[in-house]
Amino acid sequence: MQMNSAYEIYFGGPDRSSGYLRNLLTQHIAAVPAGGSIDWVTYYFRDLEVARALIQAHRRGVRVTVCLAGKPRVSDANDNVIAMLSGPEGLGDRFRTITLPGIPSPRRRSWRPQLHEKLYCFSHPEPVAFIGSFNPSGNRLEERPDLIREIGDQNQGHNMLIGFHEPLLVEQLVKHARQLHQTPPGLLYRFSAHANYAIKGIDTTIHFLPSMRPHPVMQFLQQVGKGAHVRIAASHIRTKRAVGVMIELANRGAMVEVIAEPTLRRVTPTVEHRLIAAGIHFRRCRQFNGLPMHLKFVLVEDRGQNWSIFGSFNWTKPSFWLNHEIIAISNNPQIFNAFSDRWKMLENEKAITSVTTERLYPMTV
Repeated sequence: MQMNSAYEIYFGGPDRSSGYLRNLLTQHIAAVPAGGSIDWVTYYFRDLEVARALIQAHRRGVRVTVCLAGKPRVSDANDNVIAMLSGPEGLGDRFRTITLPGIPSPRRRSWRPQLHEKLYCFSHPEPVAFIGSFNPSGNRLEERPDLIREIGDQNQGHNMLIGFHEPLLVEQLVKHARQLHQTPPGLLYRFSAHANYAIKGIDTTIHFLPSMRPHPVMQFLQQVGKGAHVRIAASHIRTKRAVGVMIELANRGAMVEVIAEPTLRRVTPTVEHRLIAAGIHFRRCRQFNGLPMHLKFVLVEDRGQNWSIFGSFNWTKPSFWLNHEIIAISNNPQIFNAFSDRWKMLENEKAITSVTTERLYPMTV
């Protein structure tokens, strides 16, 4: 973890204690006094102890709002927490599940948008808003190991949370969470003013998806020139458009490196072969015991400037076009250095360099 007056930077993973990031969230919940506020938006939420901590905060007079995906990809994953938070001893109308309507799709395909954001805001001991890749999706005493195998153990796999203290960023992220709670989005959300603005801080800009604006990551990378160094840590790469942008970067003379999740469903062999054929240095992160590599960030060194791109987004069609996501683009040096250090750690882990080793580390996610 790294801290300064503007940011808190935390990474979970095999080098940390199990539950490092969920413990961070529970500590922040406990630190908010009566009269304070907690505002959450998340995708998977199965951690019953964390849910109880939110209820306890509500009972002691904290203004708690929680928005949770009602039907994630594993549709029953959140059911126990939903039952607890919506029950008679729960959060009442401060808790809301959001299930977004599907859109017309080809036969045997389901195009259902998801609330895929991870946003955790706390008013005390000083205002902070965390975004990143971590979902509180496991339990300390796990009764559903089959489900954890399906979605990945995020309490032990590589994940991150970046906390913002800059007042403008915190204020606007809290506002975003509360708007989702007050007015759940529908199919026309992408046309709204709320979906099509960016929060511009001192050295970080935060974007929301879906919107009618160009995809902020694609737009940024299309401006990167010859001689740049681009490093991409990705848990999911499946859409041709994303692969095309990476290949275009390499063709323009940028040095491109990719560290990807080992699972072939998340990052397909076709994607791997196309990237390698374009001269991109591609490797898969080997995670023991089936732990997921759930990090989602890009590091860009170009014309004397360093940039970090991070958030909840994946390189997939649902993430690009349908899901509700948060993306931050920052030239803050502390954030860049923290991600760069994490990249070096991923590099030093023994990597899978061929898809044939996938059978040794089977995962269904």
